[in-house]
Amino acid sequence: MDPIPMSQNRRGGGIGIWKQSAESSDRTFDQCLDWLDKRGMTKSVDIGLSVSGSRLVVQFEFLQESLDQWTPGGDTLQLANRLSLSTQDRSHLEKEILFAMLAGPVRFEFPSLNELESAIRVRCNIVEAARKTYLSFAAYEAERPMEYWDYDESRGFVVRPGKCMIEALRTATQPPEGVTAYSFSCYRATEYVVALGLAEEANYCNRELLKRLQHQAEKRVIRSGEFHEVFMREYGSRENPLPAKYYVPGDRVWFRNPDAHSSDALGFEGSWVFYLGDGLFSDFWKSNQSFTLQAKCLEIFHWRNATYRDSRGELLIDENVVQNHIKSSLANPDELRQIMQSMEKLQDPRGVYLEGGCIDPSREYPRWVCPGTSDIVLPEDDRVS
Repeated sequence: MDPIPMSQNRRGGGIGIWKQSAESSDRTFDQCLDWLDKRGMTKSVDIGLSVSGSRLVVQFEFLQESLDQWTPGGDTLQLANRLSLSTQDRSHLEKEILFAMLAGPVRFEFPSLNELESAIRVRCNIVEAARKTYLSFAAYEAERPMEYWDYDESRGFVVRPGKCMIEALRTATQPPEGVTAYSFSCYRATEYVVALGLAEEANYCNRELLKRLQHQAEKRVIRSGEFHEVFMREYGSRENPLPAKYYVPGDRVWFRNPDAHSSDALGFEGSWVFYLGDGLFSDFWKSNQSFTLQAKCLEIFHWRNATYRDSRGELLIDENVVQNHIKSSLANPDELRQIMQSMEKLQDPRGVYLEGGCIDPSREYPRWVCPGTSDIVLPEDDRVS
């Protein structure tokens, strides 16, 4: 089939696969068409060629009637329900991920179909790991199972030589029932879940990358801003924000505390979570539980109503008081509506606390991992023998 241009009404979102060369144009297009056809999706998708910088891209995104049916207003929280998916089933979870990406207002670009398939698997890995993650919240302390981890001030927690990093990450974040959970901050917890999802995929498709990840994990921890730069991509922006209810399973998401006073309590500046699909977000602090968007918004909103100072004058949040306020709000429909209207607004800029809500204009997801196209560059790469 000859490649065709996209519809003149295209949104510029969905999924894009780079053409590897001028000669590969027809082959790349036909591969993408065959890939969609095997999933029974060609009738729901607009597929054609578009330009991204200096590259030609085979792009596919949902037709408008498909968007209106499955993700009206950019809302993917009801996607699994509309598609009758049970996302505990990995094949159903993969389908929800693909549908959410095809509905995306910002294009997800990949250098090959292999990289797209790998990205879907990584997102599945993250969701499955996030569901199992159970931790003890601590803003100051941090603990790891010492069978697998060493610690020093300069390097942070590093994997013991000869210990598998995949098992080290699982052991730290997924304690068996009855075993005390290890102490984490929510941001550090998300780093471990992402690292686990990437390492599991590297073990499947790119053993050389896994070797590099293992070497890095034994030498020095990558964390905070460096972790974001090395391992993550961000999509959406303050200038072009994502819809408030648009999420792809496996997205790392920041919900901000929009209250100036309670956000001064260490660890309550906001909440880092993963979108799990089926309208649910991860809850690392309660075993086998999760949040809806409403539940997460209510929790963060009521932090402001549960502050107190300890004997040292440190600002803290009483979680029991938070839960009591949540119950009261759920019993008052007018109050609940007002809270959700305020919280589902876009966040104010950093350092500003005016009329903004808790919704981030952007989301994050991992970089590419396949041989020949992975763009993960580790600090220790030039030292691997």
